[in-house]
Amino acid sequence: MNQSPNHNLDEHSGTRTQKTESFIESQATHSLMHGRGQLLSEEKQRSLITYNHITYLLYVVSYFTAGLLWIVPIVMNYGKRRDADCTWLATHFDWQIKTFWYSIFFFVIGTIIITFALGGFGVSMLADSGNIAIGSFLLAGFGVLLMTFTFIWHLYRIVRGWIALTDKRPVP
Repeated sequence: MNQSPNHNLDEHSGTRTQKTESFIESQATHSLMHGRGQLLSEEKQRSLITYNHITYLLYVVSYFTAGLLWIVPIVMNYGKRRDADCTWLATHFDWQIKTFWYSIFFFVIGTIIITFALGGFGVSMLADSGNIAIGSFLLAGFGVLLMTFTFIWHLYRIVRGWIALTDKRPVP
């Protein structure tokens, strides 16, 4: 018996009834039919999960290389990012990429503040006025605080993302 996907056969009366889809189901089907969604094979999904585990590991290992290893996982993420489009794994690629760039941005801002405060840009820390010296130390302290916050925030995001990946969940 041939049925269209939008009709169900009522077992009791033998008549066809109109099937109503929820809005979300119809949108998901619509986006898959038009190429905006992607279903990954089990093998491809396992491959991307393993790939993400490796990139999370490389971010953690980068702490022991003074951040020199940061460039490897970011290049890896950009290289495989499109393979996971429209899947829950795409959130992990985006999460790691955003974590990298925000961390770099705030770390550089912290470094600039410290350099400015301690005289790296021609502003002398040991000026004649004691107030300028105190201000320089306070500003340098703010820069160190910003860099410490960035370090902790980066580590938090890596741990949170890795836990979500292990649980096979997307990250927000």
